[in-house]
Amino acid sequence: MTRPVLLVVEDDAGLARQLRWAYEAYEVVVAPDRAAALEAVRQHRPAVVTLDLGLPPDPDGTTEGFATLHAILAQAPTTKVVVASGHGARESALRAVEDGAWDFYAKPIDIDTLGLIVGRAFHVHALEAENRRLVGQERPGFGGLLYAAPEMAAVARQLERVARADVSVMLLGASGTGKELLARGLHDSGARRMGEFVAINCAAIPETLLEAELFGYEKGAFTGAVRTVAGKIEQAAGGTLFLDEIGDVPLPLQVKLLRFLQERVIERIGGRKAIAVDTRVVCATHRDVDAMVADGRFRDDLYYRLAEIVVRIPALRERTGDAALLAKAFVARFAPTLNPVVTGLSADARAAIDAHGWPGNVRELENRVKRAVIMADGRHVTAADLDLEPAAADLDLRAAREDADRRAIGRALAQADGNIAGASRLLGVSRPTLYDLLKSYDLHA
Repeated sequence: MTRPVLLVVEDDAGLARQLRWAYEAYEVVVAPDRAAALEAVRQHRPAVVTLDLGLPPDPDGTTEGFATLHAILAQAPTTKVVVASGHGARESALRAVEDGAWDFYAKPIDIDTLGLIVGRAFHVHALEAENRRLVGQERPGFGGLLYAAPEMAAVARQLERVARADVSVMLLGASGTGKELLARGLHDSGARRMGEFVAINCAAIPETLLEAELFGYEKGAFTGAVRTVAGKIEQAAGGTLFLDEIGDVPLPLQVKLLRFLQERVIERIGGRKAIAVDTRVVCATHRDVDAMVADGRFRDDLYYRLAEIVVRIPALRERTGDAALLAKAFVARFAPTLNPVVTGLSADARAAIDAHGWPGNVRELENRVKRAVIMADGRHVTAADLDLEPAAADLDLRAAREDADRRAIGRALAQADGNIAGASRLLGVSRPTLYDLLKSYDLHA
């Protein structure tokens, strides 16, 4: 079995030999300076590097060490670099981590402790490599949307079922939640996918022109009508008509839309001939349609025709974890062309993204990330680049583990009717261990 490669960048020959002897589980490659380190990175592609910041020609400082760190990460961004130094340890540690180092260890080196750090670095590198492999195999979700939140996955499952049925669908959700992408997903997944997908934003067209856009007109129907033009409804024959912002359609035009939905025929403006049109209608709005019906601003008979199936799209703030996931994807999309130095998001940026309410939803997030990538000075987009207030990341691993332990112990005791032996078998621990956990967490059987 091939041993993983560990690159040790150390100019002290004695310490380098000691590290080589201590790490028999790895293929240890030693480099005494920056040039040798970069050649070793190019040749061996090590997953983990230990780097002494005090390298020649600046063995008493950190200038050359930091230059080497930057060069290694520029050449191999996924490599985990563990930095060691005795020069102003705390300040060097903070700066090294900010500059991309994975971890820091102050001299004098303890072989066992550094071994634990190195082992953990190899483990994390392997996990990240597997994650990149799996992400590379993934395909976009329904409608091409990227999501991991269970709230959005439930919507996607609902739409997948609806897509196969030739019924009218109304998508309700705030602006920027991806309603048009989901409407296109309904079209692409349905029986009419070989036809046209025709979209019209009813709020973006003046009321006087909207009827002509939808139903078309005959030559000479009005001043400027120099030729016959088919409307959006006709263009969608055999396919899908997407009426975005249907809540903005004026009442007189609602009557004409209702007649089309009831009889599946239209008449162009200025025309006398009924034209049969077979199309599926999908509509969307950010408005409260129920309130509009109650107030008489939207016809209830039209609503029932359009809303054979109603699907509510959650806002970004309601999609658990999706904001950070999308932000990472947007950085990967924009950075190569707008600012190739940027490789990801800083911890404070991720925390700020999770804490922000995103009233503009995915559209707002995309615009902020795009601007932040352009403005970023370092390798990572920060909360300041995003123009967001920093937020404390609530990611206390010890507290999370304790909470998980408490819940697991509680479930096991409940299933075992309070019997310690039964609960310990369910948990896969010994009775003494379970007693210790109960005492540690102040729990009672």
